[in-house]
Amino acid sequence: MAYQVLARKYRPQRFADVAGQDHVTVTLMNALMQNRIAHGYIFSGHRGIGKTTIARILAMALNCRNAIGSAARPSAEPCEVCESCTEIKASNSVDVIEIDAATNRGIDEIRELRDAARYRPARDKYKIYILDEAHQITDAAFNALLKTLEEPPEHIVFMMATTQPEDIPQTVRSRCQHFSFHAVKLVDILGELRGIAEREGVNADEGALSLLAEAGDGSMRDALSIMDQAIASAPVEDGRPRLDAGQIRELMGTVPNAVFEKILEAVDGNRSAEVITVANQLLDAGNSPAQLARQFVRYLRNCVIAKIATIGVDGAGAEGVAGELLQISADEQRRAGRSAALFTEEELTRFLQVMLRTFDELGYRQEQRFHFELGLLKLVHLRRLLPIEEVLSQFPAGGGSGQPRTTAGSAKAAAAGPSANVGGAPARVPVASAPMASAKPAFSPFEQDKSRRRFDERGTAAVAIAQSVPLAVPMLIPSPVLVPSLLAASEEMVLRDGDAGGVDLLEVREDRSAANSQLSSLPSAEVLQKAAVDALTEAKNQDTAADAMADADWTVTESEIRVQTEVSQTMLPMVVNPEAEKLIKGALREAGAGNLKLTLVAGVKTAVAPKKPRAAKSGSAQAKAMDHPVVQRAQTLFNAEIRSVIDLRDND
Repeated sequence: MAYQVLARKYRPQRFADVAGQDHVTVTLMNALMQNRIAHGYIFSGHRGIGKTTIARILAMALNCRNAIGSAARPSAEPCEVCESCTEIKASNSVDVIEIDAATNRGIDEIRELRDAARYRPARDKYKIYILDEAHQITDAAFNALLKTLEEPPEHIVFMMATTQPEDIPQTVRSRCQHFSFHAVKLVDILGELRGIAEREGVNADEGALSLLAEAGDGSMRDALSIMDQAIASAPVEDGRPRLDAGQIRELMGTVPNAVFEKILEAVDGNRSAEVITVANQLLDAGNSPAQLARQFVRYLRNCVIAKIATIGVDGAGAEGVAGELLQISADEQRRAGRSAALFTEEELTRFLQVMLRTFDELGYRQEQRFHFELGLLKLVHLRRLLPIEEVLSQFPAGGGSGQPRTTAGSAKAAAAGPSANVGGAPARVPVASAPMASAKPAFSPFEQDKSRRRFDERGTAAVAIAQSVPLAVPMLIPSPVLVPSLLAASEEMVLRDGDAGGVDLLEVREDRSAANSQLSSLPSAEVLQKAAVDALTEAKNQDTAADAMADADWTVTESEIRVQTEVSQTMLPMVVNPEAEKLIKGALREAGAGNLKLTLVAGVKTAVAPKKPRAAKSGSAQAKAMDHPVVQRAQTLFNAEIRSVIDLRDND
């Protein structure tokens, strides 16, 4: 006789032999005992868990020649010895028709089935139709079967097995009894594999059988297929095949979970180099990045469940519900517990989310290796982040006059130089009255970056702020900046536009008191900016230009009014069109700017500073919102900014 694979050789022939589907087998046996036979059944669930097998066993039980309670058949189980049982077992019964609905899915095939169903069975009690993969049948074919399902002949029983019950029309499902099959538990698969290994004469250790059961992923047929393949490739010792965990991992193309435990230990220790080294070893060994990511996702899921179920590093607490959630061996439960103890539940959840996204991206990326390595590095970076709760806890509970703040005006003055200070007052860097005790976190991943020197595009060394001036709030200064308050009284710094839109330090000149006295007679930059913004706001279709002028840096010199905008060179002529420019110049003349030249400069500002809010009109909803004590308190505590105010009052 030709060789039979294990999945067919050990296919259950009785209800009691089916593993993990007690809720189905018990119900069907009770129905047989009470003679409550339905005319239609739907068996749905995961692949390889016994749907078609139970349909065949039910067909044997319905057509068995021996009555229930007799000596040959004391229970509802089929006797397996009568002619009907043996024919159905051998798949050659004329009254049990098994149809592959994936290939016989059209309306013509269903019409033939419906016409044949009118005739009584040739010999047995019932004529039984088993439709495998029933969701493949077309809607028209199902509609042709509806009348037969609603009023079937008393000798007809339909059994439909499917993995996608939602694709079966509701009109069909409502006419049948629906049994939803469960995925087979790891313990049940492990017990079946252990018994089959003994009957087949295979020496298999517990670790190898656990790997096979886990690889089945709830499917008994998948586990038996992998076991069949493992036996064929196993070495023979004393005439018996020998299965070990290492050989099965090599066969399935997986790596031991100890590797992922090592990666998580490196992530916990902030060792990026070790993470990349381990990944390089795995990839150089020929492992697929997608397969590694898939296995790592499963391991992280087990770690999350171990953390939620409070499983200890020694595997304590893995009984009961925790064991049901973690369908893995005892050794793997302890390993997951050790990894889970290194992180919080939130961190493990973020790790799982990152690796799930990485696994999805590997399906359509060209350089899979790079994306896999990037996903692992993201885990290290996530470990470095500080929780928002810890950052917020560093702010004092109440805000007072002594609370250090950094305003938009001071940040802009530091970037624009002394020419922005019309009254001759030097720009000041806010200085904290006393260092905050908890201002510095426990560790910062960017500590090394603070000591690096920054250079501009031409290679000129950046001028650093004096170390003796402590900042109350960390300020990012990407461009070379020299704080005027640190210069001698007889010197000033002149800043001009660079070729690349940045700021270059050109020269240091003698103090020109005459020029400063001339500038003091002109309106301040803030007054001119407010006049221009108000004129644009009152005009029609100039809101975009008003926003651009409100967000710009205004500088007044003896010869020009310089407006450094955040708008690109391409967009500036469209944002500030000729009509808007005419309105701005008229407003500046009315404000007392005289014949000073207006210069609009495109490009993103070099200093990162909060945007200056536009002045609100007196009596408006925004002005009332800014005068509200709760809003003022929020601005004081969080340095908040009001971006939009919605007036919900009735406009009668």
